[in-house]
Amino acid sequence: MGEVVKLLVQHRTLTWELAKREFTDRHVGSLLGAFWAVGHPLLLMGVYLFVFAFVLKTRVGGTEDLPLDYPAYMLSGLIPWMAFQESMNKSCSSIVDNRSLVKQVVFPVEVLPVKGVVASLLTQSVASFLLVMYVLISHGGLFWTYGLLPVPFLLQFLAMIGVGYALAAVSVYVRDLKDVVQVIGLAGAYVTPIFYLPQWVPSLFQPILYLNPFSYMGWCYQDVLYFGRIEHPWSWVAFVFFSVASFSVGSRLFRKLKVSFGSVL
Repeated sequence: MGEVVKLLVQHRTLTWELAKREFTDRHVGSLLGAFWAVGHPLLLMGVYLFVFAFVLKTRVGGTEDLPLDYPAYMLSGLIPWMAFQESMNKSCSSIVDNRSLVKQVVFPVEVLPVKGVVASLLTQSVASFLLVMYVLISHGGLFWTYGLLPVPFLLQFLAMIGVGYALAAVSVYVRDLKDVVQVIGLAGAYVTPIFYLPQWVPSLFQPILYLNPFSYMGWCYQDVLYFGRIEHPWSWVAFVFFSVASFSVGSRLFRKLKVSFGSVL
C-alpha cells in the first residue's frame, strides 16, 4: 500500500491532467460539450426523483427521526452510488483502452484507473454541492454533520481506487467483466437502501442489505447529509474497513497482474 500511495503522490499532476481530459474530452464534438459530463447524471437523478417522489408518491421526513424530505434522503445515497458505479465502469476499460500507454515501459500504469476515479468524484462534487444548496434553501440551514463530509469522501476515494485497480487488472484477462459490472451497477441501487428505508424491507430479505458493502457507504452519507447525526455508527466502522481492505487488496492484485499486461494486450 505504501508503494502505491507513494507512486500516486509522485504522479499526482499527471493523474489530475488525465482526469481533466477524461472529464472534458468524453463529449468533445457534441452540441453541449463538457456539460454532459455533469448533465447526464443530473438528468438521471431527475428521472429517479420524478418516478419515486411524484409518480410513486414516496413520502418520508418531517419528523424528529427523519428530519428532511424524501428528495434529500434519496439523493444523499444516490449521488455517491452513481459516482462509484461510473468509476467501476471506467475502470474496466482503463487498461484495455490505453494499450499504447501500457506498452511504454516508463509510463506509470497505476494512474490509469485512478484518473477515472478522480473524474467520477468531480461529477459527484458538483452534484453534492447542488444537494447542499437544495437543503440550505428548502430547509433554511445545514446540520453540523456537513462538516464531516470530507471523511466519507476520502473513504470512498480509497474504496474506488481499490475496486478500480481490481476491475482494471482482471478486465485485461476477462473482457466480459465490464458487462457483469454494468448489470451490477443497474441492480446495485435497488439492493442498497437509497430509494427506501431499511425497515420497509421484509425481515426475510433485510440481511441482503447488511451483506452489501455499499449499504454502509450510503448510510454514512445519509448520516452526514440527511439525518444530521451519527445514526449508524457501526456503518462508519464497516466503511473504514471496506475502504482500507479494498485499497490494499486491489492495489496488490493490480501490481501482481500488471507485469503481463503488455503481452496480453
